[in-house]
Amino acid sequence: MEQLDGASNLQERIIVADDHPVFRDGMRRIVQRLYPYATVQEAGSFDEVLNLARADVAPNTFVLDLLFPGFEAKASIWALRREFDRATIIIVSMIDSDETIRRVMAAGADGFISKAVHPLEISSAITAIRNGDVVVKQSDDGAFPAINENDALSHLTLRQRDVLRLLARGLSNKEIARALDISPFTVRIHVSALFRTLKVSSRSAAAAKAVESGL
Repeated sequence: MEQLDGASNLQERIIVADDHPVFRDGMRRIVQRLYPYATVQEAGSFDEVLNLARADVAPNTFVLDLLFPGFEAKASIWALRREFDRATIIIVSMIDSDETIRRVMAAGADGFISKAVHPLEISSAITAIRNGDVVVKQSDDGAFPAINENDALSHLTLRQRDVLRLLARGLSNKEIARALDISPFTVRIHVSALFRTLKVSSRSAAAAKAVESGL
């Protein structure tokens, strides 16, 4: 297996899963361009995902469609999160409604990307998610709440405002969880909700809105 670079013994392995061969190949090409030294493997079913994941060193990243044989969003994401707790889980799907995204993020995914966005946006979103950002990238006509930008913060719950305030200070999800005495899992759900309400797709953009509002 190839290594990340000559100075590292870390092994980078990424699994791309989709039952549509053309899209799966396209996603593999995007991921391979981003991480040329990684081993990128393809799967057409959830059984194949598990077989590949268990066959060698644990994967660093899963890039998964939402609808493919054997995959049930809540149960399957949760199972991957428990068995491969250090892996990044990214869902890429044509179904990008708010309810779908809520279910995916609540199950333990690190980010969500709509298949309808431009390949360059998919690339940047994958990079951001793997770098630790909680990214929710919907299509241009995605179901963001119809809230006036100036009133967006007034629609946040008290807990969401607390999370946003700490996010704006540059704290990670784990640090926010410790500060608010909640789990990182709960923080991830709050951050996802913040992105939808504030109409942003990255932590830095959410932080900028918080600063602009004086939060």
